Amino acid sequence: MTTEWFDRVTEELQDHLNSICEEYDQVGHMNINRASKHPRIEFFVSTEDEERDYFCTILFDPYNEEFYVESFDVELLQPTRIILDDITDIVEAVHESFHEFLTDDSDSDSEFYYLDDNDDDDFEDDTDEITVEEIDVEWETPEVTAFLIDDEMEVTYQFGVDSANGDGVLRRVSRIWTDDEELEDESTFTFKKDEASTIIAMIASHMDRMIGYDEIIDL
Repeated sequence: MTTEWFDRVTEELQDHLNSICEEYDQVGHMNINRASKHPRIEFFVSTEDEERDYFCTILFDPYNEEFYVESFDVELLQPTRIILDDITDIVEAVHESFHEFLTDDSDSDSEFYYLDDNDDDDFEDDTDEITVEEIDVEWETPEVTAFLIDDEMEVTYQFGVDSANGDGVLRRVSRIWTDDEELEDESTFTFKKDEASTIIAMIASHMDRMIGYDEIIDL
């Protein structure tokens, strides 16, 4: 298991992302999350409200030393992986996702920082900027199983603290086992200490309106 290939690709992607976004007169950013079991590279642009709109996520399987993107098989009704064999495939995946993102957004009300001749002064220092953020999490708990069907499906949660800013980090991993492979979907959610009690209270007060896996899966 090694992340050498992950590190090499990450370095190259910085230049490629800059070229892709310049093509559409936008500033692109990368967020690198090494804390996950499968490290991920998230790509996003900033809105005028200083929020992030993500348009692509590339994941890395350190055991098989391969990059992939997650998709969903509508026929099998289960998540699947699209393997990206080399840097060319990875760049094409990011470029295609960015193009689709801009196309899908053309009918929405979201507003982004578009660069034109009148904006040169305001964005002179930002046109070549690529933000790379690495999250270093100190995990306070092991993976805790929230739902399990033996040899078929598992959902786990893990709590940690971002050592850089003290944010709470909640990590969710969903695993599905098939005859051929293990399919894994991972996501993280960050929040401040002040938000924790509000999040807990909101969930607790509305749990009666939620449904469980046993209501949607034929157990």
